[in-house]
Amino acid sequence: MNDTLCKLMYQGFNDTEDYCGPAFDNMLCWEPTASGNISYQKCPIHKGFSQKKHAWRKCNENGTWFNNYKPELTERGYTNYSGCLKPLVMELYNMCDQMGMDTCMKVAGIAREIEMVGLSLSLIFIIVALIIFYTHSILKNNRTKIHKNLFIATAIQVVVRLIIYVDQRLASSFMERVDYLCEAFYILLEFSKTATIMWTFIEGLYLHNAITFTVFQEHSYIKIYYYMGWIVPQILTFIWIIAMNYVETDECWYLYNFLPVYWILEGPRNAFIVVNLLFLLNIIRILVLKLRKSELGEIQQIRKAVRAAIFLVPLMGTSNILFLIDYRTFKDSRKFAIWSYTTYFLISFQGFFIATLYCLLNGEVRNAVKNSLSLYMSLRNHRRHHKNSSVEMGMPGIDLKIRNHNKSTFLMRSRNMNHSTETQI
Repeated sequence: MNDTLCKLMYQGFNDTEDYCGPAFDNMLCWEPTASGNISYQKCPIHKGFSQKKHAWRKCNENGTWFNNYKPELTERGYTNYSGCLKPLVMELYNMCDQMGMDTCMKVAGIAREIEMVGLSLSLIFIIVALIIFYTHSILKNNRTKIHKNLFIATAIQVVVRLIIYVDQRLASSFMERVDYLCEAFYILLEFSKTATIMWTFIEGLYLHNAITFTVFQEHSYIKIYYYMGWIVPQILTFIWIIAMNYVETDECWYLYNFLPVYWILEGPRNAFIVVNLLFLLNIIRILVLKLRKSELGEIQQIRKAVRAAIFLVPLMGTSNILFLIDYRTFKDSRKFAIWSYTTYFLISFQGFFIATLYCLLNGEVRNAVKNSLSLYMSLRNHRRHHKNSSVEMGMPGIDLKIRNHNKSTFLMRSRNMNHSTETQI
């Protein structure tokens, strides 16, 4: 539909001062309306609109459409779509209207840029961390298995978010033009968010058990962790998908996170976050008690554990609690900006924090990488030395002996290092 087609639909209409002529407002075609009257139509299919409500426009006494005191709308007229907005969308609109629409959009745009930078950086660091864990066999233990699953869940979430955000920046969204593709990406996003929080919870549970007591036997608890980390998010996501089929949703599930059924996911997530916080508090309490009772030789080790536990706060998903704040009540643009920048910084850089703390700053990982580089440089130097000496002395067997000797020495040191780090907290 366009303005020409709209006028063709009413080509038999004679323009008089008693009527406002047909008009197209880029959404709906409005029929000729008698002066002094209001014309109503059902709301069009549009993001955030309810098709059960009505839009309206007024025809002035002089036979011209009401322009809402905007000269640029004198010819086309003004259509009031405010009644079409769903309640939650209306609250967002009112919030931005009070603080200034331009200011609101500017804050939202900067927050999105922060997200893009944080997600990109997080993806790079997570990939580096996964490469390190999968290429160093000495790092294969139960603790690093949990780390790797947390990295994978976080990487899925980061990749899906980046794809969605890039698609939204396109002039014509590809996802919205393919049936169910948009919904599929949002399903994958919510699954990965739940899986990330579950594996963060498992990290806290593992640390809590290591300091206090062991709940499960060594041979069985890793399997239970796998079920908790991947199966539980699948079950919650499946229940949420079923519930979404019974509620009114827009195309591409626009603003689905404002619907009450979203708490099918948010409720369990926040519960696991709260329990993780309790784990953290108990961990700190136990370590402080041990610090008071320990001998001088143990104090340094416990202090490191306390610092690590404190750094676990953002990794345990506490930044997600900021989303519980009802930001729609913000009327001050400064408060809204502080909330937006802080929340999206912590959320988008979460992968960066996880990879840095659990991998790049981990002493065991750094020693493994350092030893690998030392072995590589040693073999490279010996190979170069052998190449030069074999030409002069004709002794081709030296390089193989040297390589085997250095490799066996490295493996013995690595095993000793791995044994010592496994006994630490």
